[in-house]
Amino acid sequence: MTKNRAKMSGAGEFITAWISRLAPVAEIGTQEYALRVRRRLMVINVTVFLISIFSFVFAVQFMLMDEEKYFTLVIVNLALGFGVLLIPLAHRFGEIAAAIIIAVVEFAALFFFVMTLGRESGVQLNYMIAAAIPFAIFGLERLWLVGVTIISGLVLHLVTYFLFPTENALIQADPALLKNLYISSLVTTGCIIAVIVAYAFTLADRARAEADHLLENVLPVAVAERLKTDPGERIADSVSEASVMFTDLAGFTPLAQRLGAEKTLNILDEIFTEFDKIVFEQGVEKIKTIGDGYMAVCGVIEPVKDHASRMSSVALQLPGVVEKISDNHGMQLQIRIGMTIGPVMAGVIGTNKFSYDVWGETVNLASRLESHGLPGQVHVSEEVQQALRDSFHFEPRGSIKIKGIGTLETWLLKSSSST
Repeated sequence: MTKNRAKMSGAGEFITAWISRLAPVAEIGTQEYALRVRRRLMVINVTVFLISIFSFVFAVQFMLMDEEKYFTLVIVNLALGFGVLLIPLAHRFGEIAAAIIIAVVEFAALFFFVMTLGRESGVQLNYMIAAAIPFAIFGLERLWLVGVTIISGLVLHLVTYFLFPTENALIQADPALLKNLYISSLVTTGCIIAVIVAYAFTLADRARAEADHLLENVLPVAVAERLKTDPGERIADSVSEASVMFTDLAGFTPLAQRLGAEKTLNILDEIFTEFDKIVFEQGVEKIKTIGDGYMAVCGVIEPVKDHASRMSSVALQLPGVVEKISDNHGMQLQIRIGMTIGPVMAGVIGTNKFSYDVWGETVNLASRLESHGLPGQVHVSEEVQQALRDSFHFEPRGSIKIKGIGTLETWLLKSSSST
């Protein structure tokens, strides 16, 4: 998570922690589906779990009042409580099979209970659940099915209310029981809606956090925030001055052929992970890796006056990292580093598998300085030497003919004046 993301309140953390305990129940039968579908099926499973619990509660309530008189209601509630627990098995037949079954079973059961006890029982209030839950269990891509479910619930609520006044009920229940049932139905309806909506929002927040984390790993954080704020924004910036650095592992390509894919990947991952830590600590932005090459910039995403100093501090640390890791693996790796400063352009390229990139003559020069550099050395332009000559030590490299650019005076960055 980025530090600019708002922290959850204590109450929010409590709710999330409590709801996360439902995970073992929620994940039953969902493993074969894509993550997006799994989240919806998990909401269905939690709904089933809640219906089962409240069915058992009502069964106990009827047993305590008069087991003989309400025997049918006890049996139906127990059957409903155990039966709905099998609904997650329907996930194997399709992603909406369980949702359809739970809607049909619950609508039919509520109709039976209102017909048996009358509208004074308040059982018809449970039909109001249909106004909220269908969005979570069917998904927005099936709005027609959501609409059918909502309308069916509202119609059945009205039908049962007008068809079954107390005098038309199959069982003339005690007034005290009817009052308790009305309160219980109201509480049940509120609880199920609250828990399911809270659980659905928790899953949505978790999905959004995962997407944000992925986006921020692909793009610089500031750029990712701009895209999230305005997804349609065309990100293309011109920066008057920034630092650009390229690195390359000298002789790594033939070495990789001998090492094989797995060993090569492990070494590169280890090296670049250490690079990432150093870059982050100095406030420098990694742009990308290209094979065994690494590109970073400073002062592009967020303008800073000391961009050259920060980048130089990073560059001086990288040869030591490579030396240490190569020693650990019994190899002799060295890194070439090229760095310069100047104007650049930057932006997000593409709409599918997009990337943030930096380009311009400054970028080209940094790349050429790397390729014309010396192993274990930081090869910089005269602009860098002029900007940092009071705070860093340099050694003249002399005039170098650089392809596509011409003959330039270049320097080797040796150390910081403070060391």
